[in-house]
Amino acid sequence: MNQEEYERLQEKVIASGQTQQSFIINALAGVVIAPREEIDVLKNINKNFDDLLRQIRGMATNVNQMAHIANGTGVLATIDKLEDIADQNNYFKKKCGNLSLGMKRKILRYSRHLHLEKNL
Repeated sequence: MNQEEYERLQEKVIASGQTQQSFIINALAGVVIAPREEIDVLKNINKNFDDLLRQIRGMATNVNQMAHIANGTGVLATIDKLEDIADQNNYFKKKCGNLSLGMKRKILRYSRHLHLEKNL
């Protein structure tokens, strides 16, 4: 390995946040090695989606409790309204899940692309 190759290796090791040994083992195993900044961004995105889904679950629980109370008291108009809200909530939850999955797939493809470019 010449000096230029060694310096390039060291830059990649530093960017990954791994030890040199860990970096080389992962590279030989074909693991996608993303820079620490990208990993931090992904963790932040996942945390935001987890928080959002937790809030949606809480809203769904509240709607179900209100529907149960409305059904017990015979307030049918309220039940219809709550069912509409529950349907909208489920639609929103599904869209968020699809968005999260789509973003994860795109990020993974982008990481693989970067990994291939760096190895060329």
